[in-house]
Amino acid sequence: MSGVVDTNRRYIGFWGHPPRTVLDFYKNKFALEFIDLDIDYGFPDKKVVPDAYCQIITNIVNNSLALKDNLEIIIASVGEEKCNQGKFAAWILKNLGLKVIETKNENYNDSDVSLKISTSNLPLREKIDRIMKTVYLDDKRIYQQCKPTHGFWGVPPNDFRILDIFPETTHVYGWTRCVEAGRPADLDLELYVDKGIPVIFYTQAFCAKQQLAKYLAEKYDGLWVDCNGKITNSIIAKIEAFIRLN
Repeated sequence: MSGVVDTNRRYIGFWGHPPRTVLDFYKNKFALEFIDLDIDYGFPDKKVVPDAYCQIITNIVNNSLALKDNLEIIIASVGEEKCNQGKFAAWILKNLGLKVIETKNENYNDSDVSLKISTSNLPLREKIDRIMKTVYLDDKRIYQQCKPTHGFWGVPPNDFRILDIFPETTHVYGWTRCVEAGRPADLDLELYVDKGIPVIFYTQAFCAKQQLAKYLAEKYDGLWVDCNGKITNSIIAKIEAFIRLN
C-alpha cells in the first residue's frame, strides 16, 4: 500500500517481521516512529537491484536509499521468516553506508495460535493493513468473526488495490496469517488453508514463494496469481471471474 513519508523526520526503518522484543528495545532507545520499508512510497528507482526482481525487495532498497538521512537504523528480517533476498538486501545496504541490524524470528513457544483479524469480517484491505501493524503495535480491539466464503493466501501485495476485489468474508492465509500469529517462519501454519472454499494464492513475481503458491493452488483447486509492481486489468479480470464462478 502506498503512503506518504515526512522527509523532515527521523525514523526507525524495518522490513519483514523482526522479533517484537527487538523492535521494542530500539523504540525505547530512540523514541522514534517506525516506518515499514516493504511498502511502496513512490520513491525513484535507484537501479541497485535487477529490473526483473521482487517488487517488495526493490521497495526496501529504494526506500532505504531515498531515506538514508532520515533513518536512525534499519531493523532487517534476514531469517526464514523473510528470504535470502532480504538478507542480500541487508548486506548491500550496509555496504552503501546504512546502519542495519539483522534479526531472525524463527523460534516460538508451542502456545496456541491466536487469530482475530485474519478471520474477521473487515474488508480484506483493512484486514491486511491492520495485521501488518501488529508487527510493532498491540491491537486490543474486538473483531466480529465470520465463516470464510473465500481465501487470500500469501504476502501483502505491493499494490493493495488487488484486495478491494474480494468480499469481506475472505479469510487471510499464508505468510500474512503467520504475521498475525507472531510466527512468521512457521511453515505448517503458512501452508494451512480451510478446505472447501475458493482460495487465491498470491505472490509477487520473482518471489521464492511462487513455488508454494503454484503447488497449493493445484492441490486445492485454487487460483495462483503473481504480479510484479502494479496490478493489471487482466489480473483484476482473472480474480473477479474466479470469485464470481466460485
